Amino acid sequence: MAHWQLWTILAVLLLIAEMIAPGFWLACVAIGALAAGAVSFFTPGLLLPLLAFSVGTLVSFVTVRPALLRHFGSGRPTVRTNVDALIGKVGMVSERIDPGTGRGRVVVDGEDWRGAAIEDSAIEPGSKVLVVRVEGNVLFVDREP
Repeated sequence: MAHWQLWTILAVLLLIAEMIAPGFWLACVAIGALAAGAVSFFTPGLLLPLLAFSVGTLVSFVTVRPALLRHFGSGRPTVRTNVDALIGKVGMVSERIDPGTGRGRVVVDGEDWRGAAIEDSAIEPGSKVLVVRVEGNVLFVDREP
């Protein structure tokens, strides 16, 4: 089997492995292997294909990987889960929120939580509030505008 065929098989195997491993690391190495296969097809020996593999891999890490991450990775909105999903939701005060005593309860999505006001004013039962942040099991709320 010729060297260029081995480089091409390696590139295909790396691309298949990239489907399992996240981060586009193996795809960059596969691009380097394809470059080495192309050089190996035209020139005998091992030195030039290894140099092409190294250069191809490094160039793809610098150029291709950031573009792939931008397109497929971090640009998508994240889905908030657990208590982080409560931020921005509207709830109802079930027990008076009193900043002086630190007591108060809020019902959000049918669940009862300890509530605290972000301002230094009390919020009466029945008032609609907006969840601003969550610390532990305490929802920090503000009056709904």
